[in-house]
Amino acid sequence: MRRCCHVLPLAVLAALLLSQVCSGIKWLAISHTPKTLHINQTQHCKLLPGLVSSQAQLCRSNMELMQTIIQAAREVKKTCQKTFADMRWNCSSIEIPGDSSKYPPDLDRGTRESAFVYALSAATISHTIARACTTGDLRLCSCGPIPAEIPEPGYRWGGCADNLHYGLIMGSKFADAPMKMKRAGSHANKLMHLHNSEVGRQVLREAVVMKCKCHGVSGSCSIRTCWRGLQDLREIAMELKTKYLSATKVVHRPMGTRKQLVPKDIDIRPVRENELVYLQSSPDFCTKNDKQGSVGTQDRQCNKTSAGSDSCDLMCCGRGYNPYTEKLVERCHCKYHWCCYVTCKKCERIVERYVCK
Repeated sequence: MRRCCHVLPLAVLAALLLSQVCSGIKWLAISHTPKTLHINQTQHCKLLPGLVSSQAQLCRSNMELMQTIIQAAREVKKTCQKTFADMRWNCSSIEIPGDSSKYPPDLDRGTRESAFVYALSAATISHTIARACTTGDLRLCSCGPIPAEIPEPGYRWGGCADNLHYGLIMGSKFADAPMKMKRAGSHANKLMHLHNSEVGRQVLREAVVMKCKCHGVSGSCSIRTCWRGLQDLREIAMELKTKYLSATKVVHRPMGTRKQLVPKDIDIRPVRENELVYLQSSPDFCTKNDKQGSVGTQDRQCNKTSAGSDSCDLMCCGRGYNPYTEKLVERCHCKYHWCCYVTCKKCERIVERYVCK
């Protein structure tokens, strides 16, 4: 019987082992794990950066799940940057190198940016696990349950529902582990991060929709087979972005027998379960400031005709912008040939772009 093992270059091993970030989302550093590394031996768990002891234990007891969690970490980064591509803070700081010692201040402090990243991380890890159950990538779970209610005439339950229940259990167990350690920073930060993570999972619960497939002669759709599935992650991220824009600033003060988070300016009410909260105000992200975690907007692309956050006026913070031209080569004059292929010509066009001064 042949035994197989994976040997990583020494430089990669060193980078992975040195990677320790100083916040509850430090597990996102596992997104730097080489795609060639398959978690199939317990010693591989030692190579994953940013894990606390209980997360490492989960890795050792469920190595198959770790491949899905690594995928989730990559999805968090990609989705965050796409969602905020039109704003001054564009989630670029989440791309911290795998061998760095900590995240920049915009994610390490209790800002509304860190509130969004915690919420998105919690939603993404549960979303990815739930989908992995459906696709058969995880052997310890299967399709979600068939709904108890009787469908309308012409509809029937079938297909394979996303297993949200399993995704929420395993996702929260992994994502919340750093905040439940005794040495996990200030109590206020722990409360904030746990709250925002739960907001992310609540948005995920509300993202379950009915999906159907038609059956019938000649596409008549006389019967529909339906199942419960999750919306795409980008839609969940946009809902969280809306909550980010209306997030509530809170303070940590005594309420009864213990300290709780309460809204700073309207402390007559408790924090709502569906709102993102933050402890510290953010900079305007206009200029580079390493202490505040701002990379600035110099050389960022802006939209001259937009009236939104990506407009040159707002993105460039009134500093002005520089135009430049770019040549694009695109497919054009496409023609369908029987049967069955398409031919296209290549067309060039010049477009004008703008970048902030």
